[in-house]
Formats: sequence, structure tokens, C-alpha cells
Amino acid sequence: MSARPRICVIGASNIDLVSMVPRLPRLGETIVGRSFHIGFGGKGANQAVMAARLGARVAMVTKVGRDVFGERMRRNYGEQGIDLAYVQDDARFSGVAPIFVDDAAQNFIVIIPGANLGLSPSDARSAAPAIQGADALVGQLEVPAETTLEAFRLAKAKHVQTILNPAPAAAHPDELLRLTDLCVPNETEAETLTGQPVATIGEAGAAARALLARGPSAVLITLGDRGSLLADGRTVEHLPPVRVEAVDPTGAGDAFIGSLAVFLAEGLALREAARRANAVAALSVTRVGSQASFPSRAAADAFLAERGMI
Repeated sequence: MSARPRICVIGASNIDLVSMVPRLPRLGETIVGRSFHIGFGGKGANQAVMAARLGARVAMVTKVGRDVFGERMRRNYGEQGIDLAYVQDDARFSGVAPIFVDDAAQNFIVIIPGANLGLSPSDARSAAPAIQGADALVGQLEVPAETTLEAFRLAKAKHVQTILNPAPAAAHPDELLRLTDLCVPNETEAETLTGQPVATIGEAGAAARALLARGPSAVLITLGDRGSLLADGRTVEHLPPVRVEAVDPTGAGDAFIGSLAVFLAEGLALREAARRANAVAALSVTRVGSQASFPSRAAADAFLAERGMI
């Protein structure tokens, strides 16, 4: 692998509209929030930014609206050092995500895709140089599934490692999992994809084995404050969490996947890459916001050293 790994991400770009509230409201209830801020989000965008923060060379394949939000997202990508060659405009409005976070650091999110729905298989083919020149390709399901599928086909044709975050857990072609080297759902997504409960570590292991049977080489289920579970066809292992004082979990899963892609592209074994990604994700929940909470490489390395992980 190169000294600075090359990561290509194909996925969504959103503007996050974050409200901090004392508790999540009941149906039909109006409550008074504590604060509000606008941030950058979208699973693809978050994962790309996290990878860039850790020093990777990152190309982002996405679409934004021809509006003020689209302008801000494009500018943010440039400021993060991300290749803008495949950040395209779409006639739809930019994607947005209203997010509510309560005092217990629990949240709920509504995604309104907008321009993200315009990302097509032909856009993936146009981005073939970035996809096939990467050390790893990362995809999700916030853009049309056939677009992610086409990108994965292109990647596998050149033996590029593929990482799928099947989020949201929508219907997708079976071929997509067969083209996936590493599938990384959270517990809710694992339940949806397999029809099996993931309430315990044992149940998570069973769900991981069910996903393995559908084609990916390895499955890594993120379990929030319970850590993660790794299954690769030979072993199933629970990786414990890194304990911190959580403030806002928004974007933690994306911090995990973006950092995981970088650690794998740098040559770490999957288990060690996952352990370190657990720590980076834990560090991210100690601050408010998605991308705003993602640590730099220096901060991540300092935290890993403090916890005896490097």
C-alpha cells in the first residue's frame, strides 16, 4: 500500500440540521430545544472526511444541489483536502438531515435525499479512475443501490478492496454483497438484513454468520456502546468498546468506517484496524456534531497511545 492510502467514497452529501433537546418528543408533542447548529453530513461525506482527517488521499463521488447548501458542501470538501473532481451538481435540492439529540446522547435522524438520488451508474463509470485507483472503495445505500453496485463492480474488476455500509438497510441487489469484501452494518441494520434479533452478543454473532452466507468475505457489526463484533468465516469475536463520556453519537458509525478504511489501507489486519476504529469512533462522541467531532490524525494517535492501543 502507498504511504498515504487512497480511499474512494461513493455516497451521499447532506447538510445536518442539529437540534439539542432535553429528551426526544412524543408523537404530537412540542418541546423547547436547548441549541441548534448546521453542520455537514451524509454517510458518504462523513466517511470521506474522516478518512481525510487521518491523512488519506480521498476522492468523493457524489451529487449536490445548485443551491446555497450545495455551495457550502463543495467548499467544505475542498477545505478538507478531498478531491472535487467527482462532486457534481444536480437539479434537485441538496440533501438535508434534521437531527435531534437528547441529554442522554440518544438521537433520531430524518434523511431527505434530494440531489443524492441523482447519482447514477453512469456517474460511477465516469469516476472509474478514482474507484479503480484506490486502495479501498467505501459505499453505502443513501444513494441509488444500482449506483453503489456499479461502483463495486468497477472496483472488483481491478481487485480494489470494497467496504459496504448497508445503511439505511434498504433493499439491494444480492450481487452487491457478493462483491463486498467487508460488510459493516450497525445492529439495527443487521436485524433488518437478516430478520434476526441482535439484542445480545450471541445474537449478533448469529446475524453476522447469516450475512457471511450471502457473500461478503467478512462482517463487522457495530454495537454502539457495546463495541463491535467481527466475523470472517473462521472466527467470531466481540471487540469491547472504548469507554468515554458521550455527548453526541451523531456520525460515530461514519467515524468508525472512515477510519477503518484508512487503517486497512495502511496494511493493518482487520481485527487491529477494527480495534483502532472503535477508539476513533469513541473519541468522536465526546463532541457535538458529525464532521465537527472527527479528530485529526494527531488527536486520534494521541488518544490511541493514551489507551495503550499503539
